[in-house]
Amino acid sequence: MRGYEKEVGMVGTTTGTPPRAVARHTAAAEELAAEGRWEEAYEHLRAAMRALGGRPAPTDELDRLRREHAEAREQSRRDSLTASYNRRYLDERLLALLDAPVRSGALGLSVAIVDADHFKQVNDTYGHQFGDRVLQRLVTLLDSGLPDGGFCARYGGEEFALVLPDHDLTAAVRVCEAARDRIDRYPWAELDPGLRVTVSAGVAHSDSHPPEVEQVVGAADVLLYAAKNAGRNAVAFRDPRTGLVRLAGAAAHRRAIPQTERTTG
Repeated sequence: MRGYEKEVGMVGTTTGTPPRAVARHTAAAEELAAEGRWEEAYEHLRAAMRALGGRPAPTDELDRLRREHAEAREQSRRDSLTASYNRRYLDERLLALLDAPVRSGALGLSVAIVDADHFKQVNDTYGHQFGDRVLQRLVTLLDSGLPDGGFCARYGGEEFALVLPDHDLTAAVRVCEAARDRIDRYPWAELDPGLRVTVSAGVAHSDSHPPEVEQVVGAADVLLYAAKNAGRNAVAFRDPRTGLVRLAGAAAHRRAIPQTERTTG
């Protein structure tokens, strides 16, 4: 919350009457938040804090604005369906990594792109509301095994990005294979007797400083479709020693074929 503290720290805590602009922006933020439009609500609360500037305001008014600002800021970073981080937050964090100071002994950045296999069939068979429940459960399973500093963000549709700062490729593949196995073993039949859900993933790594963010995300995306092309329910990565695409864990015996075009489902 350092950025937030810096943003609101300029406001005094003496008593007084907030300007009309504060009331106007706060009212707009409350209305937008009630509609679930958190990003717009957050912008109005930022405007309210700017309107206050160095002007005096009641302490309780400032405290309330700070709380609402923090809540709106957090919600603006979250995907409304799955409660995972959204694409906006993903982009912000990846950009921040470019500016992060180089730390001695750092292991670089690993990124995985994870996709639910044949998810269109789930929606077609059970309906989109049921499919939404499946995505929510997937996020819970992906989040549950993430190490400190890692996070999950919705990349688009049924795709999710796992970002693992300070993780080498071996550690990142281990995290992703554990997630794939956890999802494969989950008792999906509790949601419906005929349901089975699996995921495929591509894992890429950058050990440059700063990390080559666009390249590592693009490489992970290509590797995801290598995993799809190898039969799905697999984690693909590129062996740094040989340059060959390999599959992790239970799928290691399968042949991984690099693929640059997206496979459906």
